[in-house]
Amino acid sequence: MGTEKIKILLAEDDRNLGNILKSYLEAKGYAPKLCVNGQEAYDLFTKEQFDFCIVDVMMPVKDGFTLTREIREHDRNIPILFLTAKSLEEDKLKGFQVGADDYLTKPFSMEELLLRIEAILRRSGHSAQGTKIYSIGSFTLDYNRQILEHKGKEMRLTSKENELLRLLCENTNDVLDRSYALNKIWQDDSYFNARSMDVYIAKLRKYLKEDPAVELINVHGVGFKLVVNT
Repeated sequence: MGTEKIKILLAEDDRNLGNILKSYLEAKGYAPKLCVNGQEAYDLFTKEQFDFCIVDVMMPVKDGFTLTREIREHDRNIPILFLTAKSLEEDKLKGFQVGADDYLTKPFSMEELLLRIEAILRRSGHSAQGTKIYSIGSFTLDYNRQILEHKGKEMRLTSKENELLRLLCENTNDVLDRSYALNKIWQDDSYFNARSMDVYIAKLRKYLKEDPAVELINVHGVGFKLVVNT
């Protein structure tokens, strides 16, 4: 089995440039999905799992600054690269303030784009091959292998357990919104799926109880919080 491809949310309103970027990233082994405005990108982000975002600043319906701010409300850690037609210092500063990891000023070379992506992925703990390892107190989650390891013992997780624990890890010590998690993993926040998620939360809590520094708590009416006391 090959390594899982890194999924990239590509928000670019220039369809020609967007299609060129999409084809180039696919050729380099990534899995990009193109959206042509900020609202479309946000809607897709809340429904699917992504590992990286490329966001054009100037977009209709919802601009890149607003999109990034909303993405950051859900996920503090996902890498975000801004594309901007402006080289104005205030635009760059605003981009970093709302949560961008880096920016590229148009026009740019495809090679530079690729190098920026790879550098950001390395800094954020992802390799270009898509390895994802999360530390949870004395536990380690190997997302690609669906393995939760604790003191040399390995436990194989189900796909749903793995996806849910990953989301919790990416929001450690912050509240993971229940509806957001349901839409991300089940693509539907129905009552039935909510009950199903509660079962998975209970299983994860049971797995993690071996480390007293780790707590998985319910936040009534909102969602769940993975608390790691250091």
